[in-house]
Amino acid sequence: MLTIASEIEVLARFGRALADPIRCRILLTLRQAPAHPADLADALGVSRTRLSNHLACLRDCGLVVAVPVGRRTRYELADARLAHALDDLRTAVVAVAAEAERTCAAAETEGCCR
Repeated sequence: MLTIASEIEVLARFGRALADPIRCRILLTLRQAPAHPADLADALGVSRTRLSNHLACLRDCGLVVAVPVGRRTRYELADARLAHALDDLRTAVVAVAAEAERTCAAAETEGCCR
């Protein structure tokens, strides 16, 4: 059973993982299907070294796992529920952002909420 402190730490790790656009793209790509690092690097248009660093971060956060497949390694989400969580989070954030843009009186004059 997780304590409040450990729940906060888990959420903070998840937040750190989502704080980088490349890591977000990796997670969204892996929610579709597992992939090999070379294929991920090509699909995302990043170097293999850079991708490797981001995958290490996501592994450390417990969000992805490396699965040996012969002489290669395939990456996938650590738990299928993460795909649903990512979809729910993405949908909620987009909906909230769209609503804030419609209701923020300062959006036009101050350029916020965009």
